[in-house]
Amino acid sequence: MRLTVLALDGVFDTALCTVLDAFNTANELAGIDARGARPHFDVEVIGVRREVRTALGMRVPVEPLAAMRDSDWLVVPAPGTKMPEQLLPALARRDMADAMALVNERHAGGVKVAAACIGTFVLAEAGLLDGREATTSWWLAPLFRQRYPQVRLDSTRMLVPSGDIATAGAAMGHLDLALWLINQASPDIASTVARYLLVDPRPSQAPYMIPAHLARADPLVERFERWARGRLAEGFSLDAAAKTLATSGRTLQRRIEAVLGKSPLAYFQDLRVERAVHLLRTSRLGVDAIAMQVGYADGATLRTLLRRRLGRGVREIRGGASDD
Repeated sequence: MRLTVLALDGVFDTALCTVLDAFNTANELAGIDARGARPHFDVEVIGVRREVRTALGMRVPVEPLAAMRDSDWLVVPAPGTKMPEQLLPALARRDMADAMALVNERHAGGVKVAAACIGTFVLAEAGLLDGREATTSWWLAPLFRQRYPQVRLDSTRMLVPSGDIATAGAAMGHLDLALWLINQASPDIASTVARYLLVDPRPSQAPYMIPAHLARADPLVERFERWARGRLAEGFSLDAAAKTLATSGRTLQRRIEAVLGKSPLAYFQDLRVERAVHLLRTSRLGVDAIAMQVGYADGATLRTLLRRRLGRGVREIRGGASDD
């Protein structure tokens, strides 16, 4: 498999190194796999400028565009701009525009494209994700939804393949993306690399999300979040929330769906789960008592919800403590 890694100026150090280390490890570990093949990953690093430095100021040796070879995949590691106030000006840079033009040109020529974390913004800004499913850094999902409404975003997923484009979630999602690419050539080697690097399967970003951070993307959503936190033990009422916040239920529903990509009730349940997890980790309360504090009739309901939302049970959340 031939891969081209596009190193943008100010690239997130961990992003670039994670991708390169994963493929280098795969090459070191590659032997004859179960299909009788000997997978090899031919990786080149290119830049749209002759000199590229990481976000921490380290110089990246890159090949010039003129030397760029034909590849199976073009991989875009994340820029090192982690917050909206830094990201939006970065996307307007000339070198970013040149990078987007390059990605579009190569994709039109048949090269498959992959990005993780904030690198997904580069693909979306270039228009490559319009009409497709995708994921991105969980904390930037509200900005992504508002800026790219044509993209079918599911920020809970860690990795989303969509035809000849693949996107992955935040930060260490680069490792998930690299392992997925390795798996396309050899599932055996991908499994071995994961074992060597101590990587467990992470199909979802949901366990890592902080609901309060997402709510701050919009004043009305943030006010709803504060209202909801004070009523987790009570039943949910959209009309009561709207009345307290001096808006209509329809307006509140639309705003929360536009910013968070989910209904007010679903977000209310996210807050219940977050509170339940906090109590499981920091208190000696039994599951039934915690369930009552977050508005569920019994512990069985809470256990089912935690398993469905987080993929983990009470024992795992408590770090091996009793499942009582």
